[in-house]
Amino acid sequence: MSRTAPGASWLRWPDDLRGRALWVVVGCLVCQMGLGYGYVFGPLAKPLLDEFGWSRAEYSGMRLPQLALMAAVSPFVGVASVRFGARPILIASTGLLGLAFAAVARIDALWQLYLLVMLQGVLAQGLGDISVGQVVSRWTRQSRGLALGIVYTGSNLGGSLFSRVAAWLDASDSWRTAFAALGLGGAALMLPCALWLVRDRPAQLRVVARGTPPAALEGTPPAAPGGTPPAALEGEADDLDLRAALRTRSFWVLGFSLFAFFFYFVGLLEHLVLFLTDGGMPLVEAAGHLSNAIALGIASKIGFGLLADRMPPRAAMLLDYGLLALSSLLLLALPDARLLWPFVAVWGIATAARDVVTPLMIVECFGLRHLAPIYGAVMLALLPGGGLGPLFAATLHDRTGSYAGAFAVFAVLNAMSFASLFLLRRERRGARAAA
Repeated sequence: MSRTAPGASWLRWPDDLRGRALWVVVGCLVCQMGLGYGYVFGPLAKPLLDEFGWSRAEYSGMRLPQLALMAAVSPFVGVASVRFGARPILIASTGLLGLAFAAVARIDALWQLYLLVMLQGVLAQGLGDISVGQVVSRWTRQSRGLALGIVYTGSNLGGSLFSRVAAWLDASDSWRTAFAALGLGGAALMLPCALWLVRDRPAQLRVVARGTPPAALEGTPPAAPGGTPPAALEGEADDLDLRAALRTRSFWVLGFSLFAFFFYFVGLLEHLVLFLTDGGMPLVEAAGHLSNAIALGIASKIGFGLLADRMPPRAAMLLDYGLLALSSLLLLALPDARLLWPFVAVWGIATAARDVVTPLMIVECFGLRHLAPIYGAVMLALLPGGGLGPLFAATLHDRTGSYAGAFAVFAVLNAMSFASLFLLRRERRGARAAA
């Protein structure tokens, strides 16, 4: 009888990421590339501001109405993903999002940009972490962290590619060509994958009675190759629904941590390239640094996915938010050229890993059964965080001519967010009773 060598499990491809489950993961990954459109507005900010004469606050102000709509529809996306499945939502969102992005090439007024960005925000929620996280979580169990990490690299793959190509197309032709080409090309890539690869797992969640011994769950037969996977075991009677989750401290800790994250992440996403070009760096080079940070997220999400399958979810989240706080300290030292690459690396890794650790922490706190609705409610933090972050940074820059004050606030918020994570706990009824 052969014995598995120590560490061999790290190299063996997981059993629950084969057959149909693997194709679902690939399809969801490609659909998530549409989230990369959001990374393009930073690299193309300078040519837009130069042509139309808008202030940075006016340009960054587009995020508030966009994120207001995104936050408002998040709970509905969660409910719809459970009721109707993720596939029809992904099909509609991928095609329409590409067209809405391409339509920016035709704008000649600020209100038109605001309107199209708002529409893109609503459509992006349809292929975001909530719907995709729901379908992937139901197709995998033992390797759920790895599966989510792989799928969520789609936004980084799209963002890295789109931001670099956008700067190149602007330099060689115009920003209008960049929006049109990326919008139509992205739709042509994503829509077929949503149609042909994504499948919703049949709703066969098995409710496990409270007190069922673990041994009674070990005999669940594996799925046949290409067939329906075994019923998920985490849909337990002790799992909390959204109403119950709202009464726990962990829900509000997660909400605050996401507010701080989006305040920092979206604020910097909007202004990093402008900050670097203010210092004399060419646009293509500055956009390249942003692209490199986003690209590092690909390895980060897969790496954190592997780690999260082998360590407690809270430990993984603390590691991620610790790196996030470190990146904001490095940011304070810029534009020191010696620290630019360390900042790009730490910021890119930490911001990408957030996509992986958050749904895993929600499952840890509340259970899997109501993941999508709870995740959708927590994501309401996207509005104040992601909306106010870039506007705050832009307003300070317009008034003082510097981003120093905004970067200091980012660092303080990141430190507070990291400290708050020590208050997270398992809130499920059985876990609280056992404690």
